[in-house]
Amino acid sequence: MKVARQLSWVVAVIPMLWACDNYEFPPVIPQTGAQLTDPAGGSSLILEKEGADEAVISFTVSAADFGAEGEVTNTLQMDLPGANFAAAVNLGESKSNIIEVNVAELNEAILAKGLAAEVAANVEFRVRSSINLPLSPIFGETSTLSVTPYDATTTFPVMYVPGDYQGWDPTNEMTVIYSENFDNKFKGIVHIIGGTREFKVNETNSWDINYGDDGGNGTLDLNGQNLKVNADGSYELNVDLTAKTYTIGPVRRWGIVGDATAGGWDTDTPMNVFDKATNQLKITADLKVGAFKFRANNNWDFNYGGSNGELEAGGDNIAIGEAGNYTITLYFGPEGIATYTLTKN
Repeated sequence: MKVARQLSWVVAVIPMLWACDNYEFPPVIPQTGAQLTDPAGGSSLILEKEGADEAVISFTVSAADFGAEGEVTNTLQMDLPGANFAAAVNLGESKSNIIEVNVAELNEAILAKGLAAEVAANVEFRVRSSINLPLSPIFGETSTLSVTPYDATTTFPVMYVPGDYQGWDPTNEMTVIYSENFDNKFKGIVHIIGGTREFKVNETNSWDINYGDDGGNGTLDLNGQNLKVNADGSYELNVDLTAKTYTIGPVRRWGIVGDATAGGWDTDTPMNVFDKATNQLKITADLKVGAFKFRANNNWDFNYGGSNGELEAGGDNIAIGEAGNYTITLYFGPEGIATYTLTKN
């Protein structure tokens, strides 16, 4: 029975082999991907921040040829040189030979790839073309352009907060509060530690336009008497420059807490040193293997944790893997930004 089956298989295959001599393969249809023609490879793009949200760059591409009639969609892709478009960013698409790319979105994509602002760097572009037929997309050749992204860091309007706590220095660009909505309303955290605890708010980094409060009634007066708080600590200061009013929030005394600290998870170790040059609270302390967080007023309602220098309210414990003496800093910036440094001495 086995011999019979094997012979049958041979008999069945032989005609197929003979038939191969006369088999005609389907013709190969050549396909050509779309190329970036303007700006051409080797060109330079310098992105401008002014008006970037509305501005566009028009990229011109040649026609892709699928060897068949259909509606073609071209997508402009970008990646770093040598990355082989493994993490390509799609910048824009079009059914015509013009692909418009928003300048702000291109700048964001460039910075997200880790390239430095204000520095020219080579970036690779290519065109991915697809057609409304059951055919695979095709890609054009790679074009390399030099692109200079702008610094996308938002620069908020500020008011300066000179006071005894920072040496009555109106030129200190760190001890400021911010108008996050560009609406003449300013807020920020002010660390008033030491001295008379008196301060003022200035429109510029000079004494030309400064405000105090002559009546102690929450209204700002030009060249008025110094503002003052009653205890050392950190305060949220809000100023409405249009209404000429201000509020000072309750005092918060920040410290570190955790099984890596002397007070364990029950008692804060105060951060009672203020660095006026960096607007940071500091502490130098012996830490054990364990973890810690930042907490204010011995109250878990006000705690920050995180990693890699970045903090968030209620964030994860910060691990200490090696016992020793450490210097720790805490910084609060605009838009709820909180950061820290941890340095073993």
